[in-house]
Amino acid sequence: MSDQIKHECGVAFIRLLKPLSYYQQKYGTALYGLNKLYLLMEKQHNRGQDGAGVATIKLDVEPGKRYISRHRSMASNAVADIFEYIQKRFADLSPEKLADGDWLKEHVSFTGEVLLGHLRYGTHGKNSIESCHPFLRQNNWMTRNLVIAGNFNMTNVDELLQQLYDLGQHPKEKADTVTVLEKIGHFLDTENQGLFDQYKREGLDDNREISKLIARDMDVAKILTKSARNWDGGYTIAGIFGHGDAFVMRDPSGIRPAYYYYNDEIVVAASERPALQTAFNIPIGDIKEIKPGHALIVKQDGKITEAMFSEPQERKACSFERIYFSRGSDAAIYRERKQLGRLLCPQILSAVNNDIKNTVFSYIPNTAEVAFYGMVEGVHKYIKQYQRERLLNREDKISEEELSEVLSMAPRVEKIAIKDVKLRTFITQDADRSEMVAHVYDSTYGLIKDGTDTLVILDDSIVRGTTLKQSILKILDRLGPKKIIVVSSAPQIRYPDCYGIDMSRMGEFVAFEAAISLLKEQGKENIILETYQKCKDSAKLPKEQAQNYVKAIYEPFTDQEISDRIAKIITPKEINCEVHVIYQTLDNLHKACPDHTGDWYFSGNFPTPGGNKVVNRAFVNWMEGKNQRAYM
Repeated sequence: MSDQIKHECGVAFIRLLKPLSYYQQKYGTALYGLNKLYLLMEKQHNRGQDGAGVATIKLDVEPGKRYISRHRSMASNAVADIFEYIQKRFADLSPEKLADGDWLKEHVSFTGEVLLGHLRYGTHGKNSIESCHPFLRQNNWMTRNLVIAGNFNMTNVDELLQQLYDLGQHPKEKADTVTVLEKIGHFLDTENQGLFDQYKREGLDDNREISKLIARDMDVAKILTKSARNWDGGYTIAGIFGHGDAFVMRDPSGIRPAYYYYNDEIVVAASERPALQTAFNIPIGDIKEIKPGHALIVKQDGKITEAMFSEPQERKACSFERIYFSRGSDAAIYRERKQLGRLLCPQILSAVNNDIKNTVFSYIPNTAEVAFYGMVEGVHKYIKQYQRERLLNREDKISEEELSEVLSMAPRVEKIAIKDVKLRTFITQDADRSEMVAHVYDSTYGLIKDGTDTLVILDDSIVRGTTLKQSILKILDRLGPKKIIVVSSAPQIRYPDCYGIDMSRMGEFVAFEAAISLLKEQGKENIILETYQKCKDSAKLPKEQAQNYVKAIYEPFTDQEISDRIAKIITPKEINCEVHVIYQTLDNLHKACPDHTGDWYFSGNFPTPGGNKVVNRAFVNWMEGKNQRAYM
């Protein structure tokens, strides 16, 4: 991908259903859970490289013994750093003690049966150890302890914080992580108190016995239902209560991904399906997706349910997960990315006038590679059709020379752009930094016919266009093509995201820059001012009444007009060749990814009311020169 964008985050959850001794006997290690958690996190490291964290909880521990362990890291290799930290606890143990699951659980931390891991991409806010999940809410009553980690963003943090203030609480900071932790924590406390009062009314006096009954009878789904009642956002949140009840919950629109699997030994959940497949050698058909508005719940006694905590809404699973974020090793994602490439072929062939002979096809590494395979398959299909028609529709006998020419047709597929080693920019001056950025990519020389060939270069998406302008197009122009056609397997990114992707400012989008440029050029600044006023006025309305007024910025123009202006914007002044831009259409995106229809960053159709508030606020921020995201 030419423009790097981040997304929060990755979740890994494991619940061991057997004693540690069982895994020692069957798999040769009592540390089976930790080993699998490490694998599950490493196989999702694409989802977060700004930090990581692990928490474990031991079941049925006697009072006076520690049962919650947690460690977080912001090291450059955070996952490895965490597990090196944990490994030190076992380094000096004798083989006999290492093989004794009961002894390990009694004497060594991080040997719990419930394990939770998190990988963090800091889309915004502080990049500090305090920002790393899992978060811990501690209490001296076991059943009131709470550990959570998640992949989420809430659009209505102000509203949620106000509800906490109204309860008399004093949150330590304004962040969705704090509001989620305290919301669940509040209703966890309420459930505890309600059960305690109930047992007291029933005549029970032994508080230790009451604590055991609370752990047994706690209604996890009820706690989640009350906690999430006013949440507006996209989320996959995993949590563990101190006594061992655990959950993984998914937002009602299914925006963020969550998968799980269980058998008689384990319950596991993760943000990505291939991580589960690889770590546990699970057939793809055995892995389930947590349904929108539902939570996977594992009780302390091992009972497993998938319960509804919020009424499911129209499914709007994030399509960017399919285009870019999730690993392409998922079978369905691999097929979808190839289809995205295939569906671009008619536009590409039209743009090169079907001149296969003088066109070179390539891609920008590395995430566009799978879509590129699909695009090449599409070109091959066109060539076969062309050959068939040339041969079948002739009335005279074809000469051997003509036959050879027809049969030799093939797409010229080359690796033109090469991502160089990651350059660490130690120079502080902006001008010098731009010069360094220009060398992030290298290119292969001697493959382009000077002044004759058209170079088609596929990217998975174009967000800002900065790297294309500052680096890639300059480098590709040195090869001497007549024309460069930049092809995006994603549609034009026009609107900010507010559910966990690092795209929150209007001014970051080259499509928005193009539309504003066209409005000004055509003397339609009144549309900009009218949109600003509507967005300002909408701030006073409840989020349920808000609508996306920013759509008006794009309405006067066709997709092609905006693409043509984008091409103009990203073309460096000093290059010699023409530059054209082709984007995937929204219709074709939905054909390729039919089960992931969340496309708000392309269409402006936000799945939650808070999304409309955010996009309007983002436009106001842009108009007022505020370089900040439109939500907390």
